[in-house]
Amino acid sequence: MLLEVKNLAVSFSTYRGKVKAVRDVSFSVDEGRTIGIVGESGCGKSVTAHAVMGLLPRENSIIEHGKIIFKDKDILKLTEAEMNRLRGNEIAMIFQDPMTSLNPVLTVGTQLTESLFLHKRLKKDEARQKAAELLKLVGIPSAEQRLDDYPHQFSGGMRQRVMIAMALACEPKLLIADEPTTALDVTVQAQILALLKDLQQKFGMAIILISHDLGVIANLCDDVAVMYAGQVVEYGSAEEIFYNAHHPYTKGLLKSLPRLTDKKGEPLSVIEGQPPDLKQAINFCPFAMRCTKAMRICAVQMPAVTAVNGGHYVKCWLEHELAPKEDF
Repeated sequence: MLLEVKNLAVSFSTYRGKVKAVRDVSFSVDEGRTIGIVGESGCGKSVTAHAVMGLLPRENSIIEHGKIIFKDKDILKLTEAEMNRLRGNEIAMIFQDPMTSLNPVLTVGTQLTESLFLHKRLKKDEARQKAAELLKLVGIPSAEQRLDDYPHQFSGGMRQRVMIAMALACEPKLLIADEPTTALDVTVQAQILALLKDLQQKFGMAIILISHDLGVIANLCDDVAVMYAGQVVEYGSAEEIFYNAHHPYTKGLLKSLPRLTDKKGEPLSVIEGQPPDLKQAINFCPFAMRCTKAMRICAVQMPAVTAVNGGHYVKCWLEHELAPKEDF
């Protein structure tokens, strides 16, 4: 096991009170495997990733409890100096928006060579040569010349490739990709996904892919964790999640996907209602108020995790053998 997240809970202090953004999240990823974390905006996907990277804002974030075990070490117990040696070296991240993640006043070459100086202790000429090789690896032409260009001189897709090159500079064991295809057109999106697949095979790294796009998740992932209101409500292999989904929320997400067989003018399926307020204690199924199959017990008690079959788990009273079905 390369990474294991156990019962992670993260909250934020705000002027309106404490927001419990992540609640008892657990998942794992092995070397060479890809896990997708999917869910609508605000469900806790990116907060979970930032917790793994140790990038949560110090001034208002609180890790209530849980463990993040990477290569048999609990990341949450490491000092900042130890995290700096790990971050960007063995664990790397592709951030959501490359335009705001890249420094606009530094050349791409300067930003690419930073981690090579820090972690690999390369000399200036060696680092520049390695940076050019990385740009070639991610499909950027005239790599040597482009090292002296600034981020605004690259297109959106090229900037994303630069972010991937920066993340791969030290050949990490774990790559976290936080919505790496956001705001890219479908052609560039397909190129980025194909690139990630190729690079994973080349380096043998594990990937955590965060997205609200189920098509992206289906294309790249071995396992899938479906998050809702800061919790993992369903977890299993990609095949199980897409062809044998059990949680009503997962089914709702899959139904909302547009299909070629949809009739012209037919409205898309939507999940009615709003997610619960994460400032409040949620001692019941968080999806109960939006679920068309909710029972009385759903509104008063948190469902237990039920094993559907090997490796497929769901947090829903509909699947629990002790749930009173007559309450339908």
